[in-house]
Amino acid sequence: RGMAKKDLIYSDQQSMFGAREIIGFGSDEFSVKEIDRNRANAIIIKNHYSGKITNHTYIHLGVYLKTEMLGVLQIGYAMNPASGGGIVNETKSDEFCELNRMWLDDKLPRNSESMAISYSVRYIRSKYPKLRFLMSFADERCGGYGIVYQAANFQYYGEHTNIFWELDGQYFHNVIITNGSDQSKQARILRARKDEARKIELRQFRYIYWLNQRYKKECKLKEQPYLKHYAENPNGFEKTEAGGAILNFSSTELPNENER
Repeated sequence: RGMAKKDLIYSDQQSMFGAREIIGFGSDEFSVKEIDRNRANAIIIKNHYSGKITNHTYIHLGVYLKTEMLGVLQIGYAMNPASGGGIVNETKSDEFCELNRMWLDDKLPRNSESMAISYSVRYIRSKYPKLRFLMSFADERCGGYGIVYQAANFQYYGEHTNIFWELDGQYFHNVIITNGSDQSKQARILRARKDEARKIELRQFRYIYWLNQRYKKECKLKEQPYLKHYAENPNGFEKTEAGGAILNFSSTELPNENER
């Protein structure tokens, strides 16, 4: 049966408890739906600017325009699992989540980024009632200061500055250098070629969507008015706006247009 209105999407099969499982949210025209982890990882590796996945994602959603999948969102544990307690006291690592990766095809219509995020929030709130909030970051490089989050009704909680290193067109968080236990290929390359890398300080802007409004009252951070102005050329990067996801969903990596 066709879906004329936006609503939760359920599995065709009943679970062992008799109810059908929630697998997405949307309509026949536009929706987000669960996809297999391996399929999501393959799409991110192929299309995401970083060419790599993160191991702490556990929610994998395909973005569908009618029946064609044209994007992927990956949501999971925060890069810093202990950071939840700094936002709401006694928040455990499995009681909040972070938008880890997103890629959307250029064929999707304008405003698809905020729509995909909003639909994902509706799905998460129903499927994972334990979660208190969804957190993400926009960064100065994009110039937009998180306008896509604003359109998806996230609240803004201020900014901080992080150090990044640019090498061969890729961007790496300073933690790769400072964390001696990181023995990944990227970490070894960056340490060996640090003298060739360019050090950049970028402002990052924290956005939170409260999945449970009760915890907003307990937030230790002060909500602030949305930033409305675009940076003309932050840190030498060209301004980017329409036609892509102009934001960074992780506090540790930087995106290109249409990527997170």
